[in-house]
Amino acid sequence: MPISVLVIDDDRSSASLATRVLNDMQGVRVVATAPDARSALDVANQLRPDAALVDVGLPDRDGIDLAYDLAALPWRPRVVLMSTNRDAVSAIDAREAADAFPFVPKDELSEGRLGHLLSSD
Repeated sequence: MPISVLVIDDDRSSASLATRVLNDMQGVRVVATAPDARSALDVANQLRPDAALVDVGLPDRDGIDLAYDLAALPWRPRVVLMSTNRDAVSAIDAREAADAFPFVPKDELSEGRLGHLLSSD
């Protein structure tokens, strides 16, 4: 059974790229996209994806904060953060080390690491 993924990104071209990359991976299926944190939480609660790929910079809320909320949902989806800004990882690492989320720069989405990050425990 494929891993279901919710892609959260306000940039349409980035969301489209992430969706294409994920759908091309064996064992992964994008179930929805969301342009902001508010709709992402609504969609997540409706569809209960196994994982979420979250942009750090969202228009209505910090993506890192959203990642904590998504990871705390009852079914505990795997959360991976992404950004065009490679320095965004320093903001992620500044949080509690035990609660850190994996990070992938957007320009590395197609390099093969993403599937592993979404399926790792």
